[in-house]
Amino acid sequence: MIKKKIRRFLYYYLFPYAGLFLVRLLSATYRIRIVDPENEQDILKTRGQVVYASWHQRFFPGFTFFSTRKPIAIMISKSRDGEMAARAVNILGWRAVRGSSSRGGKQALETIKILVGQGYKVGHIVDGPQGPFGTVKPGLIRIAQYADLPIVPTITSGQNRWVFNSWDRFMVPKPFSRVIIRFGSPVYVPRDMGQGEFEQMQEHVAQDLKQLYEDTDAIWQNDVRINEIFN
Repeated sequence: MIKKKIRRFLYYYLFPYAGLFLVRLLSATYRIRIVDPENEQDILKTRGQVVYASWHQRFFPGFTFFSTRKPIAIMISKSRDGEMAARAVNILGWRAVRGSSSRGGKQALETIKILVGQGYKVGHIVDGPQGPFGTVKPGLIRIAQYADLPIVPTITSGQNRWVFNSWDRFMVPKPFSRVIIRFGSPVYVPRDMGQGEFEQMQEHVAQDLKQLYEDTDAIWQNDVRINEIFN
């Protein structure tokens, strides 16, 4: 019983608050620049809301940045690790919606639809929480359908970074690194699609994200592009 209380305290309070403190401290040192902001802003001007789609590998630099896009909701699994992430998200002022394709997904989609009706934007990690890396799971497309909102591929790239030995080779920019946050062209998802069309849409978004990441990471090898963005 005591161990359970200690574990609950760690996952509900200590880890989320301590983790966010470190995230904010590190993020405050980054030199962040936005590339292709019109891909996001044009949608926000016309629709007011959007579904941001990103890989799990790269969400760290955007964790605090996207708190500036509130109100924003994000779907998080009902696992124990998901509980810690949900607490951190709520502390940031986002809205954590608990559910996944394997547990509580239908209710989570309904909740997101309600929140969108209240003016929320939506963030989604397309291949989380356990991969496989770079695969756009069905949840993203279903969210876009339920919310009736376009998807904007959203990527982050750090010039100097740590790479962890995780399933997705999770990346964290080092202190004082230059960081790019880049928005891709919006993807409009039809409300009604057959299974083949649905899978084609998944692949389409996956390819958009892949090309966007490759092109953005290549910037760090090009001094001209670096100077154009950061000077």
